[in-house]
Amino acid sequence: MKNREGTLYPRVNLKRHGRVGRSAGIVVMSWLLASMFVWHLALGATSLPMAAVYDALFHFDSSNFNHLIVKSIRLPRALVAVLVGASLSVAGALMQGVTRNPLAEPGILGLMAGASFAVVCAMTIFPSVATEFLPWIAALGALVTAIGVWFIAQSVPGGATPLALTLTGAAITAFLGTLISVMYLLSQDTFEQLRVWLTGSLAGRRLDDVTIALPAILAMLAFAMSLSRNVTVLAMGDSMAKGIGANTAWLKGQVLMCVVILTACSVSLAGPLGFVGLVVPHTVRLFVGADYRWVVPYSALFGAIYLLGVDAIARVLIRPEEISTGIITALVGGPLFIYLVRKRAH
Repeated sequence: MKNREGTLYPRVNLKRHGRVGRSAGIVVMSWLLASMFVWHLALGATSLPMAAVYDALFHFDSSNFNHLIVKSIRLPRALVAVLVGASLSVAGALMQGVTRNPLAEPGILGLMAGASFAVVCAMTIFPSVATEFLPWIAALGALVTAIGVWFIAQSVPGGATPLALTLTGAAITAFLGTLISVMYLLSQDTFEQLRVWLTGSLAGRRLDDVTIALPAILAMLAFAMSLSRNVTVLAMGDSMAKGIGANTAWLKGQVLMCVVILTACSVSLAGPLGFVGLVVPHTVRLFVGADYRWVVPYSALFGAIYLLGVDAIARVLIRPEEISTGIITALVGGPLFIYLVRKRAH
């Protein structure tokens, strides 16, 4: 049911209703995440017993082949799934709250396409670019795209409405996707190097890649937690937020920075994984409501669990071969996006 600000969300209630139950839910979700993480480490072309995974984590033996598989291949992949799942889910939740648009998500509004385009350009022009620069290159691309989408949507009749932002983001995404394809035709080396990454893949990551992006991701997730109460206020509408003294422009700028960095780090680690930031926040709000003090932490935990599960499916569905994780996220998120569009149209 739409409120007076025109969103599909229920009216926000700032009272601490159900705080004990939600806190207990955080504990349960944390336990599920730990369990899913260990299970993910056991899966692959050849599954390993849990005892072997435990030994590899706590009693590593470099002469043991199974231990090497867990530490060198599966552990980095699982860590990437956790970080990227949490980052994209929190970014999607923040975007949906600030824009009051249930269709908002880094991929749909063009941020992922901008980040991907910046990385492809950098690696085409400078093939030997250092890995540690990729998150910042991706952040620049995402920021420029976000600003561009906003100004284009703002220039149309009616201003930057949720529909205008969604359509502009879709158009920018298609345009940048075409430019990426043209760059592939001009540089076969870049195509061979990035063709799997651009489908959204967690394969081939190293612990060094994780450690490069980890500080920025943890800092922005913590920042998102600190912003969550203000996002709840913004979700009530600009007029109400200004009425209680909130500096809406400053708050939106902070949220934009947080979303851009989380998206950029995710793209640099796993490529453009679409719809994660759409599916997870909507699922979370079914259980915790629209108070972003709970939506943000729940989105981080459930997003990590969700991407671990999706990546596990991608690895075992046609074992010993595997499907790109981004294909599975699109298969899940695409129908939900269509459903939300139809629901919003009515």
